[in-house]
Amino acid sequence: MAWWGTLLGGTLGYMFGGPLGALLGAALGRNFDHGVKLNYRQGEFDPGQQERVQAAFFTATFSVMGQVAKSDGKVTQDEIAATESIMSRMQLDSGQRKAAIRLFNQGKETGFPLDAVLAQFRQECHRRRSLVQMFLEIQIATAMADGKLHAAERDLLYHIGGQLGFDRNSIEQLLHLAGQPGAATQRGLPLAEAYAMLGMDSKASDAEVKKAYRRLMNQHHPDKLIAKGLPQEMIQIATEKTQQIKAAWEQIKSARGLN
Repeated sequence: MAWWGTLLGGTLGYMFGGPLGALLGAALGRNFDHGVKLNYRQGEFDPGQQERVQAAFFTATFSVMGQVAKSDGKVTQDEIAATESIMSRMQLDSGQRKAAIRLFNQGKETGFPLDAVLAQFRQECHRRRSLVQMFLEIQIATAMADGKLHAAERDLLYHIGGQLGFDRNSIEQLLHLAGQPGAATQRGLPLAEAYAMLGMDSKASDAEVKKAYRRLMNQHHPDKLIAKGLPQEMIQIATEKTQQIKAAWEQIKSARGLN
């Protein structure tokens, strides 16, 4: 929660500007829109900028969730429940929870600067693709919270993914993976769903499936995501994802008789 304390202490507030700063400032009743731009050094953030990335992730996640939730014309109870579920899993304190709700509501408003928010978020993450992918997966989960994906929601997710540097095939794969049952960590996961969880076909070789498993584990490993700027509060979400990937791999290993 270090980034939150730094934010409230005023240090991050001075540096955090742009549309994300304006959104976060409005959520907290403060003016952050006078911040300065990032200075990059050899492709990385200057020392101490990880807290800024965490604040950007938090701000973009909940505000864009509001935009996704209302994209089909109305915000359903399932979508509200999905947002509240993420808040609960993050174990937000009362101040963070209030800010998250206000960000979500800002995202629902007409005139929400989606493209500007996504552009700044992508800049703040600075080539940390696995972190951006986690953000996109959360938006997909919000859209699919009611058990179906409306055309308007799909189009918006294509747009969001495209703005963040994902091609249509990559977005389709993430949509397909999100459509697998959430009980993937339980025994008895159907083999076809286990392969789908790894983005593989049952005809793939042992080496190909193992490579896909290792790649997904590397992308979703909680420690690596935290090091790249995922807010500490979201570690449970990343952990659940790795558990699903491991369960799918164990199912496939068992079916193939692999050690």
